[in-house]
Amino acid sequence: MSPRKINSMDARKLRYLAEYGVFCCLVFCLRCLPVATAGRVADSVAWFVRLLPRRLTRFQVAADNIRTAFGEDTPDAEVDRIVLGMWQHLFRMVCEIIQLQRRFRLDRCGSYLDFYQRNECVQAALSGRPVLFLGGHFGNWEISVNTFGHFGFPMGVVARDLDNPYLHRWFLKFRESSGNWMISKSGAGNELVEVMEAGGMAALLCDQDAGRRGVFADFFGRPASTFKSIGLLALQYDALIVVGGAYRLPADQQRNTNWVRFNLATQQIIDSREFRDVESLTQQFTSALEDLIRKAPEQYFWVHRRWKTALPEKRAAKRRQAA
Repeated sequence: MSPRKINSMDARKLRYLAEYGVFCCLVFCLRCLPVATAGRVADSVAWFVRLLPRRLTRFQVAADNIRTAFGEDTPDAEVDRIVLGMWQHLFRMVCEIIQLQRRFRLDRCGSYLDFYQRNECVQAALSGRPVLFLGGHFGNWEISVNTFGHFGFPMGVVARDLDNPYLHRWFLKFRESSGNWMISKSGAGNELVEVMEAGGMAALLCDQDAGRRGVFADFFGRPASTFKSIGLLALQYDALIVVGGAYRLPADQQRNTNWVRFNLATQQIIDSREFRDVESLTQQFTSALEDLIRKAPEQYFWVHRRWKTALPEKRAAKRRQAA
């Protein structure tokens, strides 16, 4: 191995250690703060981010996505409100994840959570059939899957490995602390098949761009490439699909507790037996996720390029124009 490559590896390790050191300091400080104070800190950081040059915060991407979802005539003030709310939500989510293990107690979960369609969700989990829990970059997705582990319904959670190995181990320990186990997004197919064959449960996000190999489903009225593997798994293994998430309730619905209150919502339970093709099943769970996001649009990650991949016919039209 060349000295240049060794130096590069050493520099990367030092950077990872520095990042982890800063993160540990942040964890220590946030765990010491009262919940209300941590929320105010998150809001202050969000205001600062909104003052940065818009190209650094991908403001235009978020604004374009919001207008795609809610109409081109959406007022600038409404776009600004949703974007600011998005940043406030993301920084509050960081605080909540860090404080979760210290604040969340199973015997007091009724003080922190509203359960929308709780009985229906429990019946699905106890059905004996495989279950796919689908969410998106909406609400606090870490709390939703963590809660099911605490309730005695452990599941495999599909997530991307973090580049920083020290941060990856921290989040791995956090995510598995409630009884869940992690499935690396890279090569997740085989492990998901094993879970389905065993009649188990798995959680994954269903709002990521799947590129040219995906199946297209309307998302806020515009075709979006979606991973077809979700529908294929559900159809092949006779699985139930539960679409849901945990979103923060507005201030007027918060109680005077020592933590934040969420709605742990089961938006829709979809029986794969009622569908014969991947396209219609994919459209069904995509529409269910859209309905959930509409309940609190400021808690969705609008800088995510959901509509990145164009329809095949649109790509062909562009090629003909270029020719």
